[in-house]
Amino acid sequence: MQVSIACTEQNLRSRSSEDRLCGPRPGPGGGNGSAAASGHGNPPGAGGSGPKARAVPVARPLGPAAVTHCGPLRESTGRGTSMKYRNLGKSGLRVSCLGLGTWVTFGSQISDEMAENLMTVAYEHGVNLFDTAEVYAAGKAERTLGNILKSKGWRRSSYIITTKIFWGGQAETERGLSRKHIIEGLWGSLDRLQLGYVDIVFANRSDPNSPMEEIVRAMTFVINQGLALYWGTSRWGAAEIMEAYSVARQFNLIPPACEQAEYHLFQRDKMESQLPELYHKIGVGSVTWSPLACGIITSKHEGRMPDTYRGTIKGYQWLKDKVQSEDGKKQQAKVMDLLPIAHQLGCTVAQLSIAWCLRSEAVSSVLLEVSNTDQLMENLGALQVRRGYPPLQPLPWGRQAPLPDVPGPTRSAFPRSPGAGPADAAKGAGDRRAAGKQTPQEMTPLPPARRRRRRRPRRLPRLPRAPPQTAPRSSPGLRRSRSRSRRAPSEATLPARRPDPARQGALPLRMIL
Repeated sequence: MQVSIACTEQNLRSRSSEDRLCGPRPGPGGGNGSAAASGHGNPPGAGGSGPKARAVPVARPLGPAAVTHCGPLRESTGRGTSMKYRNLGKSGLRVSCLGLGTWVTFGSQISDEMAENLMTVAYEHGVNLFDTAEVYAAGKAERTLGNILKSKGWRRSSYIITTKIFWGGQAETERGLSRKHIIEGLWGSLDRLQLGYVDIVFANRSDPNSPMEEIVRAMTFVINQGLALYWGTSRWGAAEIMEAYSVARQFNLIPPACEQAEYHLFQRDKMESQLPELYHKIGVGSVTWSPLACGIITSKHEGRMPDTYRGTIKGYQWLKDKVQSEDGKKQQAKVMDLLPIAHQLGCTVAQLSIAWCLRSEAVSSVLLEVSNTDQLMENLGALQVRRGYPPLQPLPWGRQAPLPDVPGPTRSAFPRSPGAGPADAAKGAGDRRAAGKQTPQEMTPLPPARRRRRRRPRRLPRLPRAPPQTAPRSSPGLRRSRSRSRRAPSEATLPARRPDPARQGALPLRMIL
């Protein structure tokens, strides 16, 4: 008989999602307050004075293990910070809604002291996701990140490090997604990061020269060897992600857990049309980057190029050309049209753009690209954007789109609660209307709902039936002769033999002899 351990109600109340994520709370005596440090099994925060949790054996019937679901995945707020945490896709890894990226900045644009200040401020405000790659600044970004982590001495279990593998060097075997480069490239990244493992390793674009089975087997190998905990894709198509998932299920391998994609107000097709379906079907999450469109959505350029812009750095001239192109100028004009909406929400255009990216339930985290602490603090303020006001506004360039009604994992039109539905929400709105305590959404008059009539299919006119064709009637004698000719003759119908008068008196030959 299978036996599982069920905790008491006191243990469940004491161990919330924040305790499991942030660790035990400090006790009144300066210790951690948990019995784990003293070798006992009391829940964190009990301090040994509360009621002890007892293990109660619960008998369950034998049979195949069933997959249990604990309801929709929810976000939680960190203790002492306003940072919110979500699951990486439908895995159990909890990541902060905002992460810190090292593209362009670490090892090239900013100094090591500024990089350390950025990581310190981000870590103190609840950011636990730090992203890098082997190609960033030819490996200098990973070295800078590794030196900062080593000097800070933070607990390895308190933060998440991700890296990307594809471009490792100039040799033909130092780039791509072959089994050789995936394993050797990850070894090189761990050496530069001065870590024993990374939490997530990304395949930094698809490789048409490598079979999908080889890629999935190599990623499964590095996870089984303890070099990484999860693996994901970066800038892959939906068909390629689905192919990797199918190969993993076919050969009992580990499928990708997330996709890293570009997502902002001017790049939204992939995140809104492809990845949500993958999230609901196979549980692939999304870590998005460039929420400000490489600095365009800041309303600070105003048609000019500042000296501190990353497009002026050697090797990133394409960013400058992108901003100064015709499309870039049109995008800057559209950003200026967003200023009244941002002022109405009480935030900046950058905070509005980041909060808009966080509204999707398929987005697990948004990577920030900042070069100083002021930009970092401004971007972290996107979590304080008011929810659901205004409920729906047309974008200045004529496209209807909802403005940030979260940041949160869901976009429900009704305040959800256990057992609550639209009818309960409407009843609550009526009570608030009677008491004069309506929300801004409820104060906005809504047009009456029009019931759409169901159109019946058009029927074709019925054609008149043709009279049935009848065979000419025949005589009864003819019908009787035809029926007799069809069936086999029987003894009753055969004619009787006439007796031979010459043989009536003759005896058989045997009687004569």
